[in-house]
Amino acid sequence: MRKNFHEVRDPIHVFVRLDNDEREVLDSPHFQRLRHIHQLALTYLVYPGATHKRFEHSLEVMELASRVYDIVSHPDNVTDKIKDELPEVNNDEKRRYWRRIIPMAALCHDIGHLPFSHAAEKDLLPKGWDHEQLTKEIILSDTMKEIWSKMTPPLRPEYIVKLAIGPKKAQDLDFSTWETILSEIIVGDAFGVDRMDYLLRDSHHIGVAYGKFDHYRLIDTLRILPSAPSGKNEENSEPALGVEFGGFQSAEALILARYFMYSQVYFHPVRRIYDIHLKDFLKKWLPDNFFSTDLNEHLKITDNEVTAGIYKASINSNDELYNKARLLAFRKHFKLLYQATPTDKDINLEAGQAIYESAKDKFGDDFVKHDYSHQKSGAPEFPVKMPDEQIVSSLAIPSTLSNMPVVSIDYVFADREILPKAMKWLKVKKDEIIQMKIEEKKDG
Repeated sequence: MRKNFHEVRDPIHVFVRLDNDEREVLDSPHFQRLRHIHQLALTYLVYPGATHKRFEHSLEVMELASRVYDIVSHPDNVTDKIKDELPEVNNDEKRRYWRRIIPMAALCHDIGHLPFSHAAEKDLLPKGWDHEQLTKEIILSDTMKEIWSKMTPPLRPEYIVKLAIGPKKAQDLDFSTWETILSEIIVGDAFGVDRMDYLLRDSHHIGVAYGKFDHYRLIDTLRILPSAPSGKNEENSEPALGVEFGGFQSAEALILARYFMYSQVYFHPVRRIYDIHLKDFLKKWLPDNFFSTDLNEHLKITDNEVTAGIYKASINSNDELYNKARLLAFRKHFKLLYQATPTDKDINLEAGQAIYESAKDKFGDDFVKHDYSHQKSGAPEFPVKMPDEQIVSSLAIPSTLSNMPVVSIDYVFADREILPKAMKWLKVKKDEIIQMKIEEKKDG
C-alpha cells in the first residue's frame, strides 16, 4: 500500500514531512539536480564541512514555510482589521488552496541555480538572466505544469512563481498584498525562511556558532501586522510580515546572525578568491563563455561536470586552462595582498581599486585580482506589535538594529609567484597610491 506521507531526516530540523504531491515535485529531474549543487560553492576548500547541497536546504525551506504559514494565517492570530484587508484569511477554501501553493513555491525557490550556486552567476549568464529567471522558466515548463495540473485542486504555476521568487525578482508580474506577504515568508529580507535555514544550516556544517538564533520562538511570534505608522515605511499602510514584541529579540538575533555570517564566513577572503578563480575558469571552459538558458541543457550541468572539467584540465599541461584549473584543484589560490581599512577608506573610498590598478601596472593583469562588495542596506524594517497592542517600526525600538553596520569588503589578491615582491612594494607605496588617486580625481 502506497504511503500518503513521507519523512526525510534532517540534521538541523530533525524531520521534513512530504505528502504525495510534494513527493512528485521532489522526484522531478529539475529538483533532483539540486542534489549536485553545493549550497556554498567552493567554501568546502576553506571549511571542509561545507559540503551540503541545495537539495536539503530546499526541503527544509518547504517545511519552515508551511510552519510559518500555519501560524500567521491562523484565525486566532489575525486581527479583524487584517481579516477585512485580506479576505483570503477569512475564507477556509482559499486558505487551504494557498496552503498547497506555499510548500510548492518553497520547494522550487532555488530550482534554477547554476553549478556552484552564486559563485559566478553574475558574469556567466546572458544579459537579463539570473537564477530566479531560470527558476521561473522551470516552474512554467511543460514538465512542471504537468505536475501542477494533476494535483487536487490543480495549482496555478504563476502563483508558484510569484511566491518562489518574490516581487523584487518578478517585476513583470502584479502582486496582491496577500501574494507579497506569502512571498515574504519564503524570500523576504526580514523573515524569509530561505534566510533562516541557510544561516542555521551553513553554521552547522561549517562548524561555527555565528548563524544560530532561536528560530522556534521567532516563528511562533510572527504575525501579519499593519505597517508601522513611523519609520521608513510611513507612507505604506499595507499589511506586512511582522513580529510580536515577545519575539523581537529572536528577530534581532536572526539579523545579527546574518551580519556575523557575512563578516566571518561568506566574505572570508580565501572563499572569495575561489569564487573569482572559478569564474575565470568557467568563462573559458563554457561554450560561448556562458551557461545555457535552455532548460534541457541546464539540466545536464551540475557541480559534478564542472569539477570533472577542472580536474581534467589540471593534469594536462597542454590544456589551455591548465594554470586556471590548478589554482582550484591544487589549492594554489592567490593570496591576500591588501584589505582596505576604515582609515584607508577615510582617505579614499576607492582605496582597493586604486591599489589594484597600480598593482596591475606594476606586475601585470594576470597576477592580481580585485574583489569589492558592499551591502545595499543595514537591518530591514518591519512592524512590531507591542504589549499594549500598538504597532511600531522595528527601527524605532531602542536596540542594536538601528545601529547595525553594513558589511563591506575591498580586497586585492596577488599570485603567490609575485606575492613577496608585491608586499614589499605595497609597504612603500600604499599611502602614496591612495592619496595619488584622490589628487588625480581633483585634477580631473
